[in-house]
Amino acid sequence: MVYLPPPHLASDRPSYLDAYNSILTAHRRSPLSSASSVILLVAPNVDALCASRMLASLFMQDDVIYRIIPVSGLDELEHTREEVRLYTDLHTLIMINLGSYYDLPNPEWFGEFDPKVTVHVIDSSRPQSLVNLFMGGDNGERILVWDDGGAQKMSEEKTAWETVQYEPRPDSGDEDSDNDLDEEDEQDEDSAAEDGEEGEDINSETGTPSNKRRNKEGHTSRKRRRIDARQYQISSEDFDRHSQRIDKHYLSGTWHGQSAASTIYILATLLERVDNDFLWLAILGLTFQYTTSRISRDTYDTHHAIYYDEVSRLNPHPTNNDNGHPDDASVRATEELRFMLFRHWTLYDAMLHSSYVAGKLGIWKEKGRQKLTGLLAKMGFSIPQTQQPYAHMDLDLKRMLVKKLNDIAPEYGLVELSYPSFIRCYGFRSQPLSAADAVEGISALLDVAEGVRMEVEIEGTRNGGEWFGAGRVWEVDSSDKSAATRKADQETGNALNPQNGPDSAAKVNALGNDLLAETDGQNAQEPQWWVKNFWTAYDALTNITSLRKSLNLSMSLQRSIILQGTSIIDKQDIRTMRNHRVVVITQGPNLALFSHPGILTRLALWLVDALRDRIPATSVVARSKRKVLPVVVACLNEIKGRYTVVGVMAALEYGQFKKNAFALTFMEAQRKSHANLQFGSFDTSVMEIDQKDLNIFLQTLCE
Repeated sequence: MVYLPPPHLASDRPSYLDAYNSILTAHRRSPLSSASSVILLVAPNVDALCASRMLASLFMQDDVIYRIIPVSGLDELEHTREEVRLYTDLHTLIMINLGSYYDLPNPEWFGEFDPKVTVHVIDSSRPQSLVNLFMGGDNGERILVWDDGGAQKMSEEKTAWETVQYEPRPDSGDEDSDNDLDEEDEQDEDSAAEDGEEGEDINSETGTPSNKRRNKEGHTSRKRRRIDARQYQISSEDFDRHSQRIDKHYLSGTWHGQSAASTIYILATLLERVDNDFLWLAILGLTFQYTTSRISRDTYDTHHAIYYDEVSRLNPHPTNNDNGHPDDASVRATEELRFMLFRHWTLYDAMLHSSYVAGKLGIWKEKGRQKLTGLLAKMGFSIPQTQQPYAHMDLDLKRMLVKKLNDIAPEYGLVELSYPSFIRCYGFRSQPLSAADAVEGISALLDVAEGVRMEVEIEGTRNGGEWFGAGRVWEVDSSDKSAATRKADQETGNALNPQNGPDSAAKVNALGNDLLAETDGQNAQEPQWWVKNFWTAYDALTNITSLRKSLNLSMSLQRSIILQGTSIIDKQDIRTMRNHRVVVITQGPNLALFSHPGILTRLALWLVDALRDRIPATSVVARSKRKVLPVVVACLNEIKGRYTVVGVMAALEYGQFKKNAFALTFMEAQRKSHANLQFGSFDTSVMEIDQKDLNIFLQTLCE
């Protein structure tokens, strides 16, 4: 067994704490403790960022020197694998939100690494490789999967995998096996006879009775082995049944388990080092999973209840006379409205740019926008109040907002306008920030902090009109940009100095020039834009100033998504096929923006929510029998001459979850159409395809 269950399920098995202590032991025993001895490979998403930040803090407290390397996809992982293999002092490799699907003990991955190297996999994506979970031996034992308890429920998969892996295959044929054994027996009898004759001639021990008895016993054991082989060899039907069970495990679709940030938070709890900083990062990891439709509402509520208890434990409830402390850094529970950044936007814009409101009211039409205005008017909110920043609205209106919404919004079909969440206080430095808002800001930095031109609104100029309204091109602050560039220049392999904290980077050798970007109009040695975005977002996790500035970028990004989505619906660019809805974007001012996989996925999710109640998929009246079609969105990347394609499943109700089966669907369509596909990220529902192959691929996909 090479998976690590959570501590409450571990019993007598090793768990997270044992794995962490083994890392510390290996590091302290290593005569060459350097930044290359402990390496973290981190996927560029909010959950992985939070987990890596928490783990970095733990390493800092234990004086462990480490290195963080962002990895965007499979090609990047393969290249990084070849680089780290050359590090003679490497003893621990930690993969955060990547790698669990691949058979890591095999030689093409880490099977031929130095025996002292241990690979820790902390990945929320599912399904997991059965080889990683159940393979024994030296190579199998070096792969440690930090599981959330799901592996212990996979007894059928374990039995099926062990049977297929270790039992003799029925297609080898009983007759062939019998013939081999018979030939072996004949050869042994001949050799025994020859030995007996020689023994009689030279008076050796081979002719003694004891030797003859040993020969007879050996012959009997071979007969017994032949009988046992016939008796225990698996039948073809059982073998096929086990093979089908394994196929079902891998081909049932992708989903997500416990967030990586939650896994590290459990480790910090076992180490008795949790504080509000760790708790906040764990909450961000969970919120990211929920807001990006990676988990269902029920799963979110289960984990929310745990964090609610943690918030109550670490943050005593304030008294009525408590007006706030200048250094208050507490975390509080709250009800989060499903309005996009409503605390930092105008109430009207926040509702207009919400995917939930868009789907219920149809805001892409004038009639839908009139419904929104009518809803606000019926609540007693005037137009001037709803179109000024939420922070400047009358205090009485803000206090009665939730009550008014609960009373009136159901008349417009808006019945799920809030969900339980948390906010973080920042004393006198900033207004409190909700978990959903922080996730939006970090996601925007990861996607578009650099690499694409984005224009953001200048605060205070919203209603300035033609003469006084203004915007500016988004740029990362010079201090943040220099820090991110410095880390990226070191190829994200920062040897972080435990004495100075996670943000202090010591100079180390770069991974190599092959990882450096060679983009048009840029120096060949300049790091890739996504690497700089990774470090900008990483630093913003603990920098409220940078995080609040990122909210303007997130607003601009959401505006672009809404404009593109409403344009698609208005122009009826959605083709409804037999089993999919297909959208192809070939032109427009934001073509470069939506060729980015992360942004295109957000657009697809917005279309799913917007169309759930707007475009009937079937004529069946009964809601329980209504079929909701998944959405495939393709956008042309003019520079590469390829299309970025994403596939998103559509749940029947808001907050429900369906496994994403597009990995299998895409591969099956590729096999039939012979299209040239490329999976650039660890998300198998995202891929790139040559421009000339798109039409035949989509036709095959929708057959």
